[in-house]
Amino acid sequence: MPMKPIRLGVLMDDISSIKPHKDSTFAMMLEAQARNWEIYVFDSPDMFYSEGKVIAHSRKTLVNDSKSNWHSCEDSQTLSLSTLDAVFMRKDPPFDMNYIYATYLLEQLESDGILVVNKPSSLRDANEKLFALNFPECIPKTFVSSNIEKLNNFIDDIQTVVVKPLDGMGGTDIYKLSKGDHNIDEILKKITNNQSRYIMAQEFLPEIKDGDKRILLINGKPVDYALARLPAKGSFKGNLAAGAKGVGQPLSERDRYLCSQIAPMLIEKELIFVGLDVIGDYITEINVTSPTCIRELDKQFGLNISATILDEVETRLALS
Repeated sequence: MPMKPIRLGVLMDDISSIKPHKDSTFAMMLEAQARNWEIYVFDSPDMFYSEGKVIAHSRKTLVNDSKSNWHSCEDSQTLSLSTLDAVFMRKDPPFDMNYIYATYLLEQLESDGILVVNKPSSLRDANEKLFALNFPECIPKTFVSSNIEKLNNFIDDIQTVVVKPLDGMGGTDIYKLSKGDHNIDEILKKITNNQSRYIMAQEFLPEIKDGDKRILLINGKPVDYALARLPAKGSFKGNLAAGAKGVGQPLSERDRYLCSQIAPMLIEKELIFVGLDVIGDYITEINVTSPTCIRELDKQFGLNISATILDEVETRLALS
């Protein structure tokens, strides 16, 4: 008897607004379709809870590896998410309260045996900036506060730092500040929302000139190649969304060491797909919400990273 196709739900931003040539969620959907999985797409506002069930207005979706005609969707249907086999949580930051509420709804599915990638409670626990604090010997000198005076003292001690909010992405509101800069208080006041919001300050790493490496890990095991995101001329930001150029390279011995340090906790927390950001010898962030760079690495090295992710999902479903 042929096996029933796996039914996959994908919680994501509007698929019509993505850039398919660089979208990692799209790469996963292409691989899922190649395996004859059924794909149902929905966004956070489409989900609701009623009479003991988590339900979503979803659309069965077909994908096509094209820059101009990459998806087609059936009409929206009301779908009980407990009829799915797995759900990929691929909603982009900001990590706000609506994101958290969505994880609570997804968590209800786990009691029905639905696999959610990544695990909802771990998404809440593992803030992409603060999660790295669990590995103090692997990160640059770091300070977290909302107090401008204390942040200024850290800048005075370190001389040059990078400051950033705890819930952003794509290089937004990230600043390089050096002791003596005339606009330090103005910037700190802005990104701390007048000392009411925590931010992170980290020692500036001059190795950024060689790229901010994105290392992808699947169930704690790294892909053999990283994407070094080289800042645009005149910039210090290694974010593709901020104009950086992605150049693939094999993992170094130090990269593999850093991965080995975080892997046990990733496995424990069931963070199946994670993006590790490394500058020089140090981890700067651990991305767990919607890591990217699959398509760039696949193209440069002839990989199929999504196949490894889906293999892991199939293994877990078979054991459940």
